[in-house]
Amino acid sequence: MIDLDNVSKSYASGQPALNGVNLHIEPGEFVFVVGNSGSGKSTLIKLLLKELEPTEGTITVNGTDLSTLKHRNVPKYRRNIGVVFQDFRLLKDRDVYENIAFAQRIIQVPNKDIKKRVPKMLSMVGLAEKYKSFPKELSGGEQQRVALARALVNQPDILLADEPTGNLDPKNSWDIMKLLAQVNKNGTTVLVVTHNREIVDAMQKRVVTMQKGVIVSDEEEGGYIYEA
Repeated sequence: MIDLDNVSKSYASGQPALNGVNLHIEPGEFVFVVGNSGSGKSTLIKLLLKELEPTEGTITVNGTDLSTLKHRNVPKYRRNIGVVFQDFRLLKDRDVYENIAFAQRIIQVPNKDIKKRVPKMLSMVGLAEKYKSFPKELSGGEQQRVALARALVNQPDILLADEPTGNLDPKNSWDIMKLLAQVNKNGTTVLVVTHNREIVDAMQKRVVTMQKGVIVSDEEEGGYIYEA
């Protein structure tokens, strides 16, 4: 599902953000990526979304070699990847329903299908009654649930979550992680970048630990081993 073969990424400063990374993630896996700031986690996410190009190495996602993916085909490629960010990134001038429907309209899903899928997603994240609310009327946890519903409405094969609990209190953090676990149980490959030691230790999923651009540990049913 996700393959990085000897991938390096250097920025203009010359300092490598990733240095010879090899990573293989099977379809249906749930993987945490942990490490301190500057370890290369965000660069990894951007490479998988083809927002950045590697300096060296090859990246294959869902059978697509990103080095040969033409620019005009990037939007189509990204349809199969749902993304959730720490800062929610909701459209403030649209209600909850339209925030989720927007992801469908971009890929020209017929309106009759949107009317079926959006309520289904809202029910899944426990916000069926909030469909007319605007982001400013929601709590942080509710906003992240909307962001998750938006990421999943196009039924992606892969979900990337970049610090999805970073702005949430412990209860809402656990609620989001339970939803991610359910999404994974339903067959979606889930990759979560996080600093949340408690959640990583408790969930006992595969844990990839990064430090200064390299993978220093890759453990099944692992824990948060990095010490800042």
